[in-house]
Amino acid sequence: MKQIREDARKIPVLAETDVLVVGSGPGGLAAALAAAREGVRTILLERYGCFGGNITQAGVESIAWYRHEGTLDIQGIGIEFEQRAKQMGATEPEPQSQSEALNTELFKVLADTLVQEADILPILHCVAAETVMEGDIIRGIITESKSGRQAILAKRVIDATGDADIAHLAGAPWHMAPKDELLGVTVSFSLKGVDRKRFLSHVGTHPSTYKDWALKTTGKEDKMFSPYLSAPFQMAKEAGEIPEGVKISGTWSRISEQGDATYLNIVYMPGYDATDIHDLTRGEIEGRRQAMWAINALKKYMPGFENAALRSFGSSLGIRESRKIIGRYNLTENDVRNQGRFDDTIGIFPEFLDGYGIVILPTTGRYFQVPYGIMVPQKVENLLVAGRCVAGDQISHSATRQMMCCTVTGQGAGVAAALSIKDNVSCSQVDIVSLQRALLKQGVRIT
Repeated sequence: MKQIREDARKIPVLAETDVLVVGSGPGGLAAALAAAREGVRTILLERYGCFGGNITQAGVESIAWYRHEGTLDIQGIGIEFEQRAKQMGATEPEPQSQSEALNTELFKVLADTLVQEADILPILHCVAAETVMEGDIIRGIITESKSGRQAILAKRVIDATGDADIAHLAGAPWHMAPKDELLGVTVSFSLKGVDRKRFLSHVGTHPSTYKDWALKTTGKEDKMFSPYLSAPFQMAKEAGEIPEGVKISGTWSRISEQGDATYLNIVYMPGYDATDIHDLTRGEIEGRRQAMWAINALKKYMPGFENAALRSFGSSLGIRESRKIIGRYNLTENDVRNQGRFDDTIGIFPEFLDGYGIVILPTTGRYFQVPYGIMVPQKVENLLVAGRCVAGDQISHSATRQMMCCTVTGQGAGVAAALSIKDNVSCSQVDIVSLQRALLKQGVRIT
């Protein structure tokens, strides 16, 4: 790639804070709330115009669809998201589980409210472009926005970008699978004009199960209902209306009384690198094209969708996987499949795996502990990572990428960052017992 030299220049300081959280998805939002509730000054930086990440940008309504009878679930801020949303009338029962489907538009308002209640300084429409380093210690970031190029200085930084952007810029080691091995990206959409009664009647007489879309289960999932749609798209392929090789099939979340199919996760596109601007652009355009194929197939072949029309697309691609840090500890398939236990646990997550053709639902009370070490990058001090880019192998990622697990790592990172400031130690030297005690006070289940 051709390069030019950028002249050195003075950069104004936009703000100084104790804890800076970059990225406001479930992990980043939880991290900022947890840090602020520990009494430290906190900034939450977001590149879009609202907080919430894949909930509000990709429109993902079902953040705990793994929850069934027998699930031993997390506790903490992730559960608070559901409870507060329900209190404000921003949920409906999720069709496949004992969880809530979020109204993703109202969740924007809830996120604003939570941030304001915690006295967090919000900064929207702002992108992290570079890090401010002093040797191997991160001191802040350089941002780009409508206000120009500015710096934010912080005693501790939490990377909740989903793509380990800050860790990458700071020089922390990371890894990423070849893009043809990464989990695919999604363009979600919603429809209006659905005949709810007709559709649900058809689903009731032609139910799908997890076996219809998972290559590997434990067996117990094979007879469990899944809101999965594939038949209309197969019919469209047989009629030459959808090209062979295109992966169109997936799940619906809820159908409102007004006939809105509020979240259709049907377009799945492998082979995209979420850290490459050309792939992101290609994915947005191709995803909308494929979504129109899917909509036409639903109208033609799915009972109840005959008069459906496009309501909205997700505001951005739904990304499942990109960079992952190499941490002080790297979570493994064995950890998430065999109830891993750790001295530095900062939370738990049920035995729930979804990815790479595997679906395992937590119906037996099994869970693994989430270790602090997967959030601590190597070679950079005073930086923590939360969300889907924590350290681990491929199969463990099918658990840690889940939004409720992101809230677990986010809350752990937020409390750890705050304690490290109070105790005047680096993030890598936080006293684990003190961290666990503080998390328990915040309502987290750690064992």
